[in-house]
Amino acid sequence: MSKILSHLGLAMRAGKLVTGDEIVLKAVRSGGAHLVIVAGDASDNTKKKFRDKCHTYNVPLAIGLDRGTLGECIGKAERVVLAITDPGFFRMISKEMMILSEVEYIE
Repeated sequence: MSKILSHLGLAMRAGKLVTGDEIVLKAVRSGGAHLVIVAGDASDNTKKKFRDKCHTYNVPLAIGLDRGTLGECIGKAERVVLAITDPGFFRMISKEMMILSEVEYIE
């Protein structure tokens, strides 16, 4: 798990990660998002919205971790949704997610 969190922090510092509901949706629609991560403790409505949108635009989606952990690893307050906008970071993070069981949903 620590590898995923450190990769997310590195992506944030490199400017290859966006956060926030509207910004992530814009990245998904424009094709800029390579991976969307939604906090496991997000509302059911938020999970459904991103599950549907990512499915429509063929963007991988991971639901897991909690909002406090997501925010802490990128140096921000609690975050519910993040999007990786770089293919290299996407490969690194998704590879680690496949190993872990803390992520409850990966599509």
